[in-house]
Amino acid sequence: MSGRGRLAVCAALATLAAACALLPLVDPATWLLQAALLVAVQTGVGAAARRVPLARPVTVLLQCVVSVLLLTVLFAREYAPAGFLPSPWVFVQFADLLTQGAGDVSRYAIPAPVTDGIRLMLVGGVLAVALLVDVLAVTYRSAAPAGLPLLALYSVAAGLSQGGARWLWFLCAASGYLLLLLAEGRERLSQWGRLFSDRSRPGSAPDRPGGAVAPVRTGRRIGVLALGLSLVVPLALPSLSGGLLDAAGGGDGGGRKGGGTVSAVNPLVALQDSLNQPENRTALVYATDSEETQDLYMRIVALDKFDGSAWKPSERRIGEIPDPMPTPQGLSPGVRATKVRSTIKAAKWYAQDWLPMPFPANRVKAEGKWRFEPEGRTLVGYDGQTTRDLRYQVESLQVRPTAEQLRNAPEPPADLEREYTAVPDSLPDVVRKTAAKVTRGAEDDYDRAVRLQDWFAEDGGFTYDTEVRAGSGTAAIANFLEQKEGFCIHFSFAMASMARTLGIPARVAVGFTPGTARGDGKMEVGLQDAHAWPELYFEGVGWTRFEPTPTRGTTPSYAQPDAPDVDENPGERLPDRGQNDQPSTNPSQPDACTPQEKRADPECGLAAPPPDAGNRDGGIPVGALAGIFAAALAVVALLSLPMLLRLRRRARRLRPRTGDDPATVTARVLDAWQELIDTGWDLGIVPQDSATPRNAAARLARIGQLPPAGADAAHRVALAVEQVLYAPVPRATPGLPDDVRRVREGLRAAAPRVLRARALLLPASTARLRAAAVQRVRALGTRWTRALRLRPAK
Repeated sequence: MSGRGRLAVCAALATLAAACALLPLVDPATWLLQAALLVAVQTGVGAAARRVPLARPVTVLLQCVVSVLLLTVLFAREYAPAGFLPSPWVFVQFADLLTQGAGDVSRYAIPAPVTDGIRLMLVGGVLAVALLVDVLAVTYRSAAPAGLPLLALYSVAAGLSQGGARWLWFLCAASGYLLLLLAEGRERLSQWGRLFSDRSRPGSAPDRPGGAVAPVRTGRRIGVLALGLSLVVPLALPSLSGGLLDAAGGGDGGGRKGGGTVSAVNPLVALQDSLNQPENRTALVYATDSEETQDLYMRIVALDKFDGSAWKPSERRIGEIPDPMPTPQGLSPGVRATKVRSTIKAAKWYAQDWLPMPFPANRVKAEGKWRFEPEGRTLVGYDGQTTRDLRYQVESLQVRPTAEQLRNAPEPPADLEREYTAVPDSLPDVVRKTAAKVTRGAEDDYDRAVRLQDWFAEDGGFTYDTEVRAGSGTAAIANFLEQKEGFCIHFSFAMASMARTLGIPARVAVGFTPGTARGDGKMEVGLQDAHAWPELYFEGVGWTRFEPTPTRGTTPSYAQPDAPDVDENPGERLPDRGQNDQPSTNPSQPDACTPQEKRADPECGLAAPPPDAGNRDGGIPVGALAGIFAAALAVVALLSLPMLLRLRRRARRLRPRTGDDPATVTARVLDAWQELIDTGWDLGIVPQDSATPRNAAARLARIGQLPPAGADAAHRVALAVEQVLYAPVPRATPGLPDDVRRVREGLRAAAPRVLRARALLLPASTARLRAAAVQRVRALGTRWTRALRLRPAK
């Protein structure tokens, strides 16, 4: 392996070593294997391009293109033509995944699950850093600045990680950087030829085969000493506390024992991943004294702030857990509420920094570091506290309002209504219009809420599908209302947004459905029970659950105006573990109108999906096809630019020209000579500026293995150059363009196929064009500078 090849391998290893610092942040660590594979391909492409060799910018561009193709195959294959060609929808998918990943980073405690968004951020980030390190250290031969992207990669991991093993990851990152510097030093020393050492010192001369030369040994000692100092010196320095990152480890976002705040930490479960798990892995097991477990949802947190990009919790004050907790907000004594006691045991693998429990909780007994957030009535762990293998007891209230109590609810407090009916300006008009259309004729907020729920669950033609792309922003809600396919995230976010547009205070709760009954009388909650549902506020009752998602959970009795009283008919019990709650594969009842009528008549159905809706009708939209075609043309034009410029210059140099004046004759001969030299350069014979025309022609014939006819043609062109340069009167030499073409044919016939392809597609002589362009820009700048200086002052 060449010196630059070893340097490229060291650059890739240094990046992967620094990336190891990210391992404690997520679980599992399989993403690092994917990143290593992609980095290896990217490094191999760069090494091959430099071996050709290609121009440095072309090498970097080729690595970027290959990196995008790799990420497309890994993360957006279904959106790419042929499974790997980037299209506009591929970049839309990348943007969606990055947005999702940014939200997931703030939602999950460490170690976070590797969702698709987080995986793209990790793999794509490592790939980008690897490309930057390779460009700096290998392509541009400057390894020292390559430490900056490595430092940035390590700093991100160090700022977020917890625990006392940070020194180990620093050791990995620093060792990788030192390895890169050592490889670059050896590669630079090899350019100087053989190293001479003091033969009087034993072991310093080359009489030790395979031994390290003095500069290399010195570099190793310096590197080990610097690494040791970087690990030992910080131990002797006073530590700094109270910084921004001190709060990152706790779930309270910086809260201490007596208080603090919880902010921007959203434990929204990766519902889509959980629901699509092949195995319903058990997260919670609980026993309860309630006989009606269908309403015993395990609530984790309430998402009460909608900023247009996502639903998330607002920043709230947290404090000690009161015993008992205050009366639930808005609940009046006239509403029936029964106390329910539950004992809950979390699995050893389930680490959640928010405590799942029935809502509203009245008393909680849980060991560990937990704090109370009163607005959402949730418990959040701090200082690394999670639910892992935790057993706790919860006393909660099972609130049973009647439909009449909800229908006659008074106006909510003004500040509460103002906060929980706020919607972003980016909310599409279709959300407001659809909400008004669905609830047309309703007399009160309760009727409006029930109509929204029934429209989603029964009357609106919606389909429950966990394979639909997740999203919580305004665009995702609008797309869901048009496509009518989604799962609980889409249903709950859409209903809460529509309720707010109607003036009904609303938020979204995240947690688990009650689970399924076991034979021992306990309830079992698995990953596939993860769920989200809207909570609407009614004064006198408080925050009230509704269930718009079809085939999921149970509809509360108070949300069924025509249903009998719950005491007379306990209603539907929970299914057994073997029951399948996924959508049936049997054909459903036909709609009242055909899909064509739905697209034509707005009253019959909503508009057809937009171009970015997944193209479920088959065929590529015209806009997408035009975009793909334009992108393909742009790529082809960019890659063909060197070839086109070279062909244009050859045609101009060898074009027929008339005139016998000395200037024309000289220009014609020198153009033919320059074309001859550039032809040899394109085919691997680098020109020597110090060589005479005869020596240059002889060298061209010798290295290029020209046949006798080609060698004679090159000699004639060289003689013509000497004549116009040194004779008193330049004389025209006929047939020079033909001689140049004859030499070119001879060089191409003797050159390997790869060299011929490179000479056609990426000719090396285009470097003259770059130099000429730079000179023109400089001359223009000089001209303007002089013009400004000569302009008289006013």
